[in-house]
Amino acid sequence: MKIRIELEENLSEDEVVIRCRSLTDEVKQVQNAVATATSSQQSFILYKEDTEYYVALSDILFFETEGSQLYAHTRDNAYQAKYRLYELEEILPGYFLRVSKSTIVNVKEIYSLSKSNLTSTSVAAFADSHKQVFVSRHYSKLLKEKLTEVRMRG
Repeated sequence: MKIRIELEENLSEDEVVIRCRSLTDEVKQVQNAVATATSSQQSFILYKEDTEYYVALSDILFFETEGSQLYAHTRDNAYQAKYRLYELEEILPGYFLRVSKSTIVNVKEIYSLSKSNLTSTSVAAFADSHKQVFVSRHYSKLLKEKLTEVRMRG
């Protein structure tokens, strides 16, 4: 794989283009690395009553649906988001992962993962927050793999 950087001072915005013969795992890893590197500055427009908030993606612990509404949860607040979960799956960087039918988590913010005694689900907890989410059995193995991957990268 070749990597080339072209400097163009007249660009209004930086752009990263990946040219490839096919979408291999290696190309996907490069795409995820670029998305992860640039997403820390990315912010989402979220809502609470009549106010718009600009919340850094890195501050969001998880997205969760309640009825027909989607909420973005930070450590201290919950904001309404104007997306669908499937739309978020397409635009969020690789450290976000769906863990149930109604929840996508920021894997970097998970502090602990414990088995629920009542069901075969797990419970993910977040550092410095009382908030927790249920991880369905279907997504549990994938989450553990993603936690290992994210922790190894740093």
